[in-house]
Amino acid sequence: MIHSMAGGELKFNQHFDFAKVEIIEGEDIGLIFWFISPFSNLQIGNKVLVPLGKNNKEVKAKVLRIDKNISEQSSPLPIKRMKTIISIIN
Repeated sequence: MIHSMAGGELKFNQHFDFAKVEIIEGEDIGLIFWFISPFSNLQIGNKVLVPLGKNNKEVKAKVLRIDKNISEQSSPLPIKRMKTIISIIN
């Protein structure tokens, strides 16, 4: 956000790690989603547990891509709409 000459203020942007995953079980198998990753040791190919749908059903997924230290302004989706990976399972 650009500082305004009229007294505006700069917004502090958080940075996140994002993981693009493919669902590997259940009725949504093959679908691809982005999640916030709280794990610094996450690697491409890892299997993870992610919350899916309105009820946050826990399903297994495979990590396809990892984008590290990305500003919330450059995130693949609005941060408010993104969910977080629950755990690494392999």
